[in-house]
Amino acid sequence: MFDSRALLLAAAAAAGFAAAPPDAVALTPLSMDLAIDPSITDGATDHATLAPSAFQRLPDEAYEPIARVTNSRARLQCVPFARRESGVELYGNANTWWRQAVGRYETAETPSEGAVLVLRGYATDNRGHVAVVKEVVSERMVIVDHANWLNGGEITRDVPIQDVSEAGDWSEVRVWHVPTRQWGARTYRVQGFILNILADAARQQANVPVG
Repeated sequence: MFDSRALLLAAAAAAGFAAAPPDAVALTPLSMDLAIDPSITDGATDHATLAPSAFQRLPDEAYEPIARVTNSRARLQCVPFARRESGVELYGNANTWWRQAVGRYETAETPSEGAVLVLRGYATDNRGHVAVVKEVVSERMVIVDHANWLNGGEITRDVPIQDVSEAGDWSEVRVWHVPTRQWGARTYRVQGFILNILADAARQQANVPVG
């Protein structure tokens, strides 16, 4: 009586295949020296030979702004827009946001994505402005979205803001002027950045676990 191996060999012979040697070994992949093209692997790749400077970002002066008004009929002030975009639940005039944030939200002196940039009013503290940081381009440039910067209730997105403080501490900035496609002539004082993270006291009051 034929066993299964004999039946398989007979079927292979009937199909025109030569019988496998009794001690046949398992198939193995092609030899590596035959599978690799020496012309490709001979020497380091282009990326391996690039100097580290080749991977560094371009200077801020080379940045090409795409800032534009996306909704000229929004009729929004900066505060409701910033609240909606950032999730920071503060109300009232923009010049009160920094004071309101104390004990309620974590704050920072340097920007991070999603944070609310709080500007002091030009020449007087009676006015203020808030904008939402969309991207940190470099240590001295961020991209923001904000409303009513041009005093028309409009929404403007992808607006560059540059730190021009002598100490590089984000205490003074200038803002890209969309209509003229250049940096604005005025500089503005910065109070800081409000993060959408409840402060410890606010967490405890809201019974939210700390840490």
